[in-house]
Amino acid sequence: MPVESGSSAAARQAKQKRKSHSLSIRRTNSTEQERSGLQRDMLEGQSSDNLESFMRMEDSKLPLSLRSNLLDLFSQIEREFENLYIENLELRREIETLNDRLAAEGQTFEGADLAKGALKTKASHSTSQLSQKLKTTYKASTSKIVSSFKATTSRAVCQLVREYVGHRDGIWDLSVTRTQPVVLGTASADHTAMLWSIETGKCLLKYLGHQGSVNSIKFHPTEQMALTASGDQTAHIWRYMVQLPTPQPVADMSQQTPCEDDVDFSDKDEADGEVDGPNDCPSVRIATTTLRSHQGVVIAADWLVGGKQVVTASWDRAANLYDVETSELVHSLTGHDQELTHCCTHPTQRLVVTSSRDTTFRLWDFRDPSIHSVNVFQGHTDTVTSAVFTVGDNVVSGSDDRTVKVWDLKNMRSPIATIRTDSAVNRISVSVNQRIIALPHDNRQVRLFDMSGVRLARLPRSNRQGHRRMVCCSAWCEDNISCNLFTCGFDRQAIGWNINIPALLQEK
Repeated sequence: MPVESGSSAAARQAKQKRKSHSLSIRRTNSTEQERSGLQRDMLEGQSSDNLESFMRMEDSKLPLSLRSNLLDLFSQIEREFENLYIENLELRREIETLNDRLAAEGQTFEGADLAKGALKTKASHSTSQLSQKLKTTYKASTSKIVSSFKATTSRAVCQLVREYVGHRDGIWDLSVTRTQPVVLGTASADHTAMLWSIETGKCLLKYLGHQGSVNSIKFHPTEQMALTASGDQTAHIWRYMVQLPTPQPVADMSQQTPCEDDVDFSDKDEADGEVDGPNDCPSVRIATTTLRSHQGVVIAADWLVGGKQVVTASWDRAANLYDVETSELVHSLTGHDQELTHCCTHPTQRLVVTSSRDTTFRLWDFRDPSIHSVNVFQGHTDTVTSAVFTVGDNVVSGSDDRTVKVWDLKNMRSPIATIRTDSAVNRISVSVNQRIIALPHDNRQVRLFDMSGVRLARLPRSNRQGHRRMVCCSAWCEDNISCNLFTCGFDRQAIGWNINIPALLQEK
């Protein structure tokens, strides 16, 4: 009669222990003593399993160190799973206890046994109350951390008035002329800049002088001249003459929509086919002045107060100050450690602010011809996408770190307000009269804030209206009756909005 070896007996005993252990795990209302016994049985079963695994692995061709590591890892996984299993059992017991208590309360209230439907209804009501309490608690705690997510009680009226469609690629920048006739200018990655009739949406003029993406467009403060910056490493100054068409009745593209009613019915983008541009639009192909001192992409440009000088910002980490009449380089503003992303000039003083991917923005002061001071501000943790002046003594900066900060020019050691959002912020703009900040986001949203950091509105966006891709820039035009805010993005269109600003502030 064959004799059973020691190893075979140990293996068979381990299998029996594991089998009996698995049968002993039942969903019962055990006491704490039973739970500790269950854990002890599991540990014994684990030891037996480890022994069996070790005996099976003795015949393996793997190195001993590797086998040991594998065994240790499997043991850790098994222990974690056992802990989760025990916690699951405890949770099930608690659920049963709560169900029993709920049923008992129902009997006391009803005076009779509850039917399954009644019990389910009461349980559902209890769950709903718990869910509502959790939501309320979450909202309260979140509002303390990020106050900018709180919506005001004001129901601002934001109406999409007109879409400006004609570019063949994304639109990086837009601007409104400061002289009559008032037109909208757009700068696109399709190597063109276009001028549009605000009232009719018709293209009035197309500029074709650049050989690369047109990254920004700004208009002269008193003359019919435009300044564009391009990926061809140049900035162009060109003159335009436009004749406005006869105004047409404004087609109401959407009912007046409260800005907070932002239900996104569909995220489906438009077809990626080419959009035919306006063929009958007159064009300009030659610049009046070409500025050529940069060694990289010129990402932005702006006019200094008075319009006799311009400043450009480039990926070569420098900003250049040019004389418009002679096109000569006056100053090269160096100091940023990485590529520049934007530049802006003060509306009434000889001040320039430049933004960069090095997480800083710099304030350059040219008010005293003999002293060109510079201040560096490190308030962000990611690329500063834009920094703009307000009519007062403030600078507003936006960043890819999903924050916007408001600074006081008289004391810029720390921001006076911080706006936290849920998406990267692109080129912002501040209204002159109401001092409302318009934030275009990577997530296709456009939000409005006041200078203290309180969110006022969110422009409506759905499958019927609004931007369908990243919003790159915003620009206010408060003197226009029909459209007082413009936005553009990589869905190849610009949009004119009518924002009821008094409604924004009446309930603050």
